[in-house]
Amino acid sequence: MIERTPFEPSRYLSKVNGADYLEVKWRLVWLRDSHPDATIETEMVNLADNVAVFRAKVILPNGGSATGWGTESAGDFRDFIEKAETKALGRALAALGFGTQFCPDFEFGAVSGRVVDAPIDFASTKGRRLLAQSDPAEEEQTRLDPPAATARQIKFIHAIAREAGMSDRDVQSESEVAFGRAIEELGRADASAFIERLQARRASASLAS
Repeated sequence: MIERTPFEPSRYLSKVNGADYLEVKWRLVWLRDSHPDATIETEMVNLADNVAVFRAKVILPNGGSATGWGTESAGDFRDFIEKAETKALGRALAALGFGTQFCPDFEFGAVSGRVVDAPIDFASTKGRRLLAQSDPAEEEQTRLDPPAATARQIKFIHAIAREAGMSDRDVQSESEVAFGRAIEELGRADASAFIERLQARRASASLAS
């Protein structure tokens, strides 16, 4: 009989400004490994002025539970609604001990520019989502006149690229190939997509090392 090996979080750590960080997706894997029947509930409690506020609650089979809150704006990320949800879940999981030691003060990488993980797909995690309807007029206006990338996004792109082992020339070249323009000329939506692209590359590099 093969002995089951428990989830080992240290194998999935990323580096953010030199500090260990466990992404929310791995905290979620850790939760399901330890408590397959845990319940996850997420709710968007407010969506106004392109700012989303989410509440997430994680309930363990033994009765333990924790609630986390997450806020994000369209000014920082194109998929700010999903990212606010993921942030809320990450805080709830950390409060229950899943990744607490890898997200100091529950700020999840605030020193490097407010790290927000890629959105989590809750379809396979027995979670519930309650989402407000977006405004079609606002979405169309954003599509026609996309805002420029923020200084925070540009700084974060360079930080993640360095952690993924890329030089400034490499990341600039990839921006031009993928989006047809230099990093400094990216819109917020493209910058958000580039950040996710680099986060995936960084995670792959971390697992390969």
